Amino acid sequence: MTPDKIKFGTDGWRAIIAQDFTVYNVARVSKGLADWLHKRGSNSKVVLGHDCRFGGPLFCEAVAKVLCANGVKVLMAKGFISTPMISMGVLKLGAQQGVVITASHNPPTYNGYKLKGAHGGPSSPADIAAVEALIPETVEIPQQGLAHWESQGMLEYINLEDMYVTYLKEKFDFDALAKSPFKLAYDAMFGAGQNVVRRLLPNAVLLHCENNPGFNGRAPEPLDKNLQELSKTVASTPEIKMGLATDGDADRIGLYDEDGKFVDAHHIILLLIHYLHKYKGMSGKVAIAFSTTDRVKRMCEAYGLPIEITPIGFKYISEIMTKEDVLVGGEESGGIAVKGHIPERDGIYDGIMLYEFMTQTGKTLKELCQEVYDVVGTFVYERNDIHIENDIKEAIISKAQENAYPIFGKYSFNRIETVDGVKYHLDNGGWILLRASGTEPLLRIYAEGNSRDEALDILEDVKRTIL
Repeated sequence: MTPDKIKFGTDGWRAIIAQDFTVYNVARVSKGLADWLHKRGSNSKVVLGHDCRFGGPLFCEAVAKVLCANGVKVLMAKGFISTPMISMGVLKLGAQQGVVITASHNPPTYNGYKLKGAHGGPSSPADIAAVEALIPETVEIPQQGLAHWESQGMLEYINLEDMYVTYLKEKFDFDALAKSPFKLAYDAMFGAGQNVVRRLLPNAVLLHCENNPGFNGRAPEPLDKNLQELSKTVASTPEIKMGLATDGDADRIGLYDEDGKFVDAHHIILLLIHYLHKYKGMSGKVAIAFSTTDRVKRMCEAYGLPIEITPIGFKYISEIMTKEDVLVGGEESGGIAVKGHIPERDGIYDGIMLYEFMTQTGKTLKELCQEVYDVVGTFVYERNDIHIENDIKEAIISKAQENAYPIFGKYSFNRIETVDGVKYHLDNGGWILLRASGTEPLLRIYAEGNSRDEALDILEDVKRTIL
């Protein structure tokens, strides 16, 4: 029986543990990676680690054994790490590649395999495709244990957490943050950010910063519906003025203002542009994914900043960051990178930067959001993820691409874009995006309106139209 072809999606290869995500298939991917590295030259080094998800150490061991047996030196983190730690490690240690065993924000039944490039961010689409093409149908998993490869000098253990903490202490004044008039609450969602925040922000109120490989049965995605305990904690504690959350591998961010109101990634991108340009005097291109609000374009026009729209997937943004001067690069899902850091999403770094923004200005997150609204106008964004059979999902996307939906209930549109999915620009100034997930069996419906009620109403009219 021929094994299934392994395909990398928007951000790595992800599959259900024990169904497709098996030690054997992980070994197959690792053999493809080793062969690709050999084609590019000798003496390759790979930085390797896993997040808090179930099976991480087991799958990491398989990667290490295959790479070492194929002449690739492995620098492996002990204990769980975040994805940004791997990317930073690749860059600082002069490695050719990074591998993170993580399924990021996916449900706990999943695990995954992310590739990181020598530049300190996601591997380019071309490199990922090249590795994917070399994944063999069969592989031999070495019988020698990790101690053997360590004794041979092919495996070395490293402390990425210490390296990352030291780096952040060089970037931010934590003594000043410790005296901030604003208290912060942090929800790790049982993910890989928990140790770092505990070390850097000892005064923070911590939620879900325990070892729970099943994430208590919930997908560790920093969306409002998954963070109601954080919301209530912030709203019910007067001294807490900011709620920060990161996903399973701590590269995505979610925020709450002092009222316990969710601040989504669109607002976070705008806040970061506003802080870096208006307050810090920095400039550069803004690179955003297709699913991000058009209000970013409005802010860039107001501030005289160039902007580029990419397909969905941070690897496209990271590729631009390696070639051009980029101020902020981000996507709707909460993955955001900023100038002065590695070209990688980093929820902890972004959160600390916004905490610094509040501390330095003496303004709450709500007040800073109002400054953004003064530039781009108020708006509200909502998203609905529909679990749906693949044939129905593909049929809906095909109809959208063929312009088979002339109107969505009471909402008419004047323009369509098809960079990645199908985006409808509404006559009321909002927009709708229909897109099939690249990592999960989902149809995503995105909507922006002038109020929360309107955004939710748009989603309902879209669902009634397409289903």
